[in-house]
Amino acid sequence: MPNPPRPARGSTARSLPRDLARQRDQWLGKVHANAHFHTLFDHLPGVSFYCKDAHGRFMLVSRSFLQHHQLRHEREILGLTDFDVAPHHMASGYVRDDARLLSGKTRCVERVELWFDEQGTPDWFFVSKLPLKDAAGRICGTAGVVRRAAEHEMQLPIIQHVARGVEIIRRDFAGPVVLSSVARKCGLSERHFQRRFQHAFGFSPQEFLMKTRVIAALKLLQETNLSAAEIAIRCGFVDGSSFAEQFRQRVGQSPTAYRKAMRSDG
Repeated sequence: MPNPPRPARGSTARSLPRDLARQRDQWLGKVHANAHFHTLFDHLPGVSFYCKDAHGRFMLVSRSFLQHHQLRHEREILGLTDFDVAPHHMASGYVRDDARLLSGKTRCVERVELWFDEQGTPDWFFVSKLPLKDAAGRICGTAGVVRRAAEHEMQLPIIQHVARGVEIIRRDFAGPVVLSSVARKCGLSERHFQRRFQHAFGFSPQEFLMKTRVIAALKLLQETNLSAAEIAIRCGFVDGSSFAEQFRQRVGQSPTAYRKAMRSDG
């Protein structure tokens, strides 16, 4: 029996993709919400994923995304916004990106950002963000993928201006860090260093220094029996009172309460 002829170029050939697209949409509608493809990101080392609704609230996240924010369970982040999980300066930058995507002014945002990895170490990450659309084609949220930046991505001029400063702060955060000295080592005046750092990352070098110190304190609170006063000294804070104030602003509770919660949860 001869093989059936191939469809001629024309209406039949063009209608096939539309029909398959309809079948695909019907099939996707049958997939349970808790089994969607975002769970694949839990099996991709070094890659994190998130989805937010039109109000900026986290709806879906990968396990690695939770680890970035020192969280253990999805319920801890569901419904929160960037301002609930990130310093204000950082969150403001994320929200500006979302506004561009939600308004339809841009179809994609890609940038190098300063994040904190699962060990609490500040590092460079490449972020790709896209708008999400509902069945009617209306933008209803945003999604993003975060991965550690490749070496060639670190050659962007705006990053090169302040990358040396980031490395100095990462290395010397436990001691007295003088930003004017850091700026000179970057070949910049303190004013220009401040401006370029803010422009590159959406937050100031002072905020980066404090966040780095708080992250180091989080690890010591979890892994040692050192007192809060001892941890304050090891992490570069002026005294225990300053440590408690900066810690509470970024974590939402005192160092003592955080340690107690971690140990009871574990």
